[in-house]
Amino acid sequence: METEILFLVNESPEGGFEAHAAGQSIYTEADTLEELREMVKDAVACHFDESQRPKLIRLHFVREEILAA
Repeated sequence: METEILFLVNESPEGGFEAHAAGQSIYTEADTLEELREMVKDAVACHFDESQRPKLIRLHFVREEILAA
């Protein structure tokens, strides 16, 4: 049983946020951060049996910026 699961969170080009679990086939999206947090919890609950569910969900926000020289 994993004790922790990590989600990489990106801002969606269309607006809102996208989250993908590292090492798992779990993906979700939402319009706001508050909604995203709830969607991530729900996705984890649906993906794992209660006895196998990670106790800690970590969100890692990834932001990419491109600078011209």
